Amino acid sequence: MAESLYDTLGVKKGASADEIKKAYRKLARQYHPDTNQGDKSAEERFKQVQTAYDVLSDPEKRKAYDRFGSTNGRGAPGPGGVNVDFGDFDWSGDLGDILGGIFGNVRGGGGRRARPQAVRGADVETEVRLSFEDSLRGAEAKVPVDLTAACSQCGGTGAEPGTAPVICPECNGRGVVSESQGLFALSQPCPRCRGNGTVIEKPCSKCHGSGRERRRRTFSVKIKPGVKDGTKIRLKGKGEAGQHGGPNGDLIVVTRVDSSPIYERRGDDLVVQVPVSFPTAALGGKVEVATPEGAVSLKVPAGSEDGKLLRIKGRGAPKLSGSGKGDVLARIRIQVPKRVNKKERELLEELQKAVG
Repeated sequence: MAESLYDTLGVKKGASADEIKKAYRKLARQYHPDTNQGDKSAEERFKQVQTAYDVLSDPEKRKAYDRFGSTNGRGAPGPGGVNVDFGDFDWSGDLGDILGGIFGNVRGGGGRRARPQAVRGADVETEVRLSFEDSLRGAEAKVPVDLTAACSQCGGTGAEPGTAPVICPECNGRGVVSESQGLFALSQPCPRCRGNGTVIEKPCSKCHGSGRERRRRTFSVKIKPGVKDGTKIRLKGKGEAGQHGGPNGDLIVVTRVDSSPIYERRGDDLVVQVPVSFPTAALGGKVEVATPEGAVSLKVPAGSEDGKLLRIKGRGAPKLSGSGKGDVLARIRIQVPKRVNKKERELLEELQKAVG
């Protein structure tokens, strides 16, 4: 069974216009001749994808295709495996207009030049490294990125300076060629000019006819206070350039935050180890706790065990939403002295007898 236009784009028959456009853009990028140079199978697949989108993106063409593009036992196969039931036609209408909408121009008819479909530029991802302190207070970083841009030698034409692209002799500048299918002529993108309508006889020596080259650009990125390791910052329109008038892609900057010798990050909270003497843990008291904003005096409850977490509200990492900060979690670490003097030993022995 011949592949339907919906199968070509990998969508269901009832797909929305947005789903069809999204599927087309993905396949167009995958099979575009510029990224698959010399691959005939990719070039042929690109033509099929282009033809399918030309029909399914046009409401009238799609309606006609949905009505006459399935086998019902009465129709005869048309171009590309499409079956047409002539018994369902309104013969007072224009048969050439209906079938021309599906298959292109009726033989002998004229045609307008097919414009290459606009393709959105690819997104580019890069990384920026930050100290732990900068991740809490925010920073502004310079990010260098290699991007595709118009060739500086030919200005993006692809032709050697002093020359220019000429009208394609294969399609006479229309960008499409017609293949006879009996009563009809099936139009498809011209294989020589790839639908551009022009060809380059003397390619640019720098870009080899592509009209594009890699250039390094540096962007300034504002990093909000509170970013984590792996936070993604999207810069709209700063990615790869679009093709045929399509929009640029985005630049995605991923933050890589150095670890801290003091704090362990848990979401917006910061965990810090606090050494506490045995008497303070047993009897209660106060200790100094380091926070990003300076030391804070913290009350240790009597009978605190090793590993107990005490919370200092609002002294943690800033929240990316801008609504306040997390907390500092002080983890009690009871310190046992390695050496004791005579008096300390006597006191510890008395304590041991008392609790023993």
